[in-house]
Amino acid sequence: MATSPSVVAVTGATGFIGRQLCTQLLQSGWSVRALVRNPKAAVALSQIGVELIPGDLENRKALTRLLSGCDAVVHSAGAVRGANQADFDRTNVTGTSELIAATKRHAPEARFIMLSSMAALEPQLSWYAYSKFKAEQLLVRNAGSLEWAALRPAAVYGPGDKEMLPIFRLMARGITPVPGETDNRLSLLHVDDLVRAILVLLDVETAPCQAMDICDGCEKGYSWDEITLLAEDVWHRRIRILKLPKGLTNLVARINLRLAWLFNYAPMLTPPKLRELRHPNWVINNR
Repeated sequence: MATSPSVVAVTGATGFIGRQLCTQLLQSGWSVRALVRNPKAAVALSQIGVELIPGDLENRKALTRLLSGCDAVVHSAGAVRGANQADFDRTNVTGTSELIAATKRHAPEARFIMLSSMAALEPQLSWYAYSKFKAEQLLVRNAGSLEWAALRPAAVYGPGDKEMLPIFRLMARGITPVPGETDNRLSLLHVDDLVRAILVLLDVETAPCQAMDICDGCEKGYSWDEITLLAEDVWHRRIRILKLPKGLTNLVARINLRLAWLFNYAPMLTPPKLRELRHPNWVINNR
């Protein structure tokens, strides 16, 4: 007699990483439930067999439907844009707290995998970094008997990524825009490798119950000079590094933040985000 596939509950399923994750989970034999704020925007997931649960992390009825009877949870939802600390904390901290509590109520045997960020290693830099740091602390303190793991990925890129796409498009046209120093270093990670790591954490006998950094394995990471050389090999053209003037980018970030306050939208480029982008060493390892 055939057994039913294991059920995994996924948040952030309509995002760049979440879409790739749901596809690979289905191909690996999991039954996937996804919490989605806008089911119309998730039609493509429904078409490949994902069960859609309308709602968000503040909707306790939706969380009950999402989690009841599930065998695992992958929490990939996260706010990456905002005009103040509260904008990030709403999803990254309060939402995480609600999800942990609901998992303990409705799926106490489920394995809980959370996507954090390498930014959590430097919480003083930005609202986003501090919210990710606080989410990790919440998981450590409140997981209780849950088996859990948190992944801190390096800068993730790959098909469907919108955050790094403008940089890649400029590179394809012959320019690498650099907001800090050209010898600043960072680690990178392809989305397929991140998804494979999540699948491994779902499959291992015992979850590690700790936060772990993950990158592509390049020990020293990459400088912007090295990234530009790689891009030249890809596009077979000369690419010029353009170091963005500090005063100008500071001004643009401040104006963008003021406009966000006036017109009530979630900005990406803000003074705290610039501190993140200018940080000299975002190199992590897989140890």
